[in-house]
Amino acid sequence: MSNNNPIDSSPREGCPVHDWATDFDVMDPGYNRDPGPIWKDLRERCPIAHSTRWGGSWMPTRYDDVRDMARAVPTLSSRAPGVIPPSPEMREILIQEVKEFGAELPPISADPPLHKPFKQLILPLFSPKAVETYRPFTEKLANNLIDKIINRGKVADGAVDYAQQLPPRVIAYIIGIDETRADEFTEWVRGILEQGQANPEIRLKYRRIIRDYFQEMIAERRRNPRDDAISKLMEAKIEGENLSDYTIIGVCFLLLVAGIDTTWSSIGSALFHFGTKTDHRNRMYAEPELFPTAIEELLRFYSPVKMARRVLEPVAFGGVEMQPGDKVIMNFPAANRDPEVFENPDEVMLDREQNRHMAFGVGIHRCAGSNLARMEMDVALRTWFNRIKDFEVIQPEKVIWSGGQVRGPRVMPMRIAGA
Repeated sequence: MSNNNPIDSSPREGCPVHDWATDFDVMDPGYNRDPGPIWKDLRERCPIAHSTRWGGSWMPTRYDDVRDMARAVPTLSSRAPGVIPPSPEMREILIQEVKEFGAELPPISADPPLHKPFKQLILPLFSPKAVETYRPFTEKLANNLIDKIINRGKVADGAVDYAQQLPPRVIAYIIGIDETRADEFTEWVRGILEQGQANPEIRLKYRRIIRDYFQEMIAERRRNPRDDAISKLMEAKIEGENLSDYTIIGVCFLLLVAGIDTTWSSIGSALFHFGTKTDHRNRMYAEPELFPTAIEELLRFYSPVKMARRVLEPVAFGGVEMQPGDKVIMNFPAANRDPEVFENPDEVMLDREQNRHMAFGVGIHRCAGSNLARMEMDVALRTWFNRIKDFEVIQPEKVIWSGGQVRGPRVMPMRIAGA
């Protein structure tokens, strides 16, 4: 099988999908509510699907294919990791950014050899030891948020009032920026990853806001250095050279965007699951020792993130021939439902012991913040179950899910029984 389909530039986005094997749409609302059945169908009859929507792309659904593609570096380049392609105006900006220092948002958008020194810059911020120093702040924050939920009454939004409130404040604490502006940070990130996916004007607007903000923070740190990520980046060197302001802004931009939407999606998905599965909810109340395996299982089943890669030279995966310029969607969520690797993959097993999921990716681009994400999920869920007597999602079929780059519940009304 080879890619003989020309890129279709006609405005078909939003039109119904008739065959997911040849015309998938990662922004389709039904797909983002429940993609599992579609992945199962594709895995059985067309494991690597193709679509001309959103600039054209390949989408693997088998574990082995996704793993092999993730490790095919730099044949599959990370220089353009966005699932939804940028507008022509945005593309010109990205080209200039890459020319200036080699990658737009390193290390996530960098290939070797540029990737390694940038990843080594941020790894110390997310080591197991460092992450544990953030736990007390996260626990206090989670309890404060639940105080507000309980005081508000019997109905709350598990996504808006809780899941979406934790990661912005935690990452702000780590970077060293104003935690009280968390609602603004949330707006900025959603502008980039959600509204801006199909609207280049919104995407460009929030990119500029974020970059201008971090430029101000760098100027402030020069006047008043602190013990935070921005100050540490200002002191860091790569190959003996200090980082430019532009590079520091790019790294902080990445920490803010990647450290917020992915984790709040995982926390929100976990609350959705327990809020719709009474037996699992009751089991967690009765067996809190299950939290470690339950969190890994929820990460597997509700894996939020897909990334894109660009083919640099002719290559074949699973019998599919790919050509330079082709885009590949790293479909980690579908890989985590592969029955060749996971027993009963379309069921959540809270005590699953063998769980080689790829929710955080695989290979050199595996998520640097996985320790932080796990800690935030652990604190968020334990605190919720400790403080909330019972809860359930109101009308699960009406929960709004985001799609494209990151999948997670965005609006999720719940009935709450207080402490």
